[in-house]
Amino acid sequence: MSAVLSVIIVSWNVRDLLQRALASVYASWGEQPGLEIIVVDNASHDDSVAMLRENFPGVHIIANTENRGFTGGNNQGLAAATGDFLLLLNPDTEVVDDALPRMAAYLQAHPDVGMVGPQLLNPDGSVQSSRRRFPTLPVLFLESTWLEKLAPRKLLRSYYAQEQPDDLVQDVDWITGAAMLTRRETVAQVGGMDEGFFMYSEELDWCRRIREAGWRVVYFPEARIVHYEGKSSEQVVPARHIYFQSSKVRYTRKVHGNAAAECLRLWLLAQYVWQIGVEGAKWLIGHRRDLRAARVAAYHQVLKSKLRVTSCEVRSAKCESANRRIGEATDRAKPTTRNP
Repeated sequence: MSAVLSVIIVSWNVRDLLQRALASVYASWGEQPGLEIIVVDNASHDDSVAMLRENFPGVHIIANTENRGFTGGNNQGLAAATGDFLLLLNPDTEVVDDALPRMAAYLQAHPDVGMVGPQLLNPDGSVQSSRRRFPTLPVLFLESTWLEKLAPRKLLRSYYAQEQPDDLVQDVDWITGAAMLTRRETVAQVGGMDEGFFMYSEELDWCRRIREAGWRVVYFPEARIVHYEGKSSEQVVPARHIYFQSSKVRYTRKVHGNAAAECLRLWLLAQYVWQIGVEGAKWLIGHRRDLRAARVAAYHQVLKSKLRVTSCEVRSAKCESANRRIGEATDRAKPTTRNP
């Protein structure tokens, strides 16, 4: 029997968090049938795969021999999934109560909705920002830089959809990627994630494609999931900066064109030059020298990368072909929709 809900988790060296996430998935779904769990391990070296085989024998494991990134791993999971509904879930999450059947029931009841995101919570129980509007060029140039604090308050308030209450079910432009529930028909139509984004901005790009295909994207706070945030990416700080910023450049190129993307790339590199100067000055006066040296080294790695988009962008035709294959595979495996 095909699954109703396929949960896809891409994991890299977060064994203990992964174990907790899986336990919460099983607890949330309960005894009802139709749950499929796929874990794509991106060449972890912390015995994650051994833990899965010992403690979760029902989980479908895809053990990669290299790190294929968030997008590549999720596309592997999407291609293997058999569910009517497809949940991309981070390993650093913990599902609260009956969030999964609630989300599936909402998607079942609203056939025009192509993506649902729960309310994400910080570990202390506070609401984590997870809903967005599409970024304008000013947002792309200012958000997540040291100049963000100088940006007009209205600009970022609109970007983060802060004028809407946190507890209101609402249509949004996109949701952050810690927990994203979509349907098989949606993926069959728009394809998988763009593997030109190794990580970061991939959910923004995916939601834009889903919206452009005519589907709604909905923030659904009646389902809640705790997100411990960034436990894989924080292990490699220079790479985190490089992927975050180069993904922003790639998104800008796709939406706003080459000229805007090149201006953004040079602008961001200039921010790192400035930050190297600031951190270097603090090092010279003896202020937390280990921290300053680590930051300077990380920022030098960013400059060395030149924020060139990943190699997949150079092979963009192959990337687009891969995305189409995900959609085709999803369409071929399409089961009969069932009530969750």
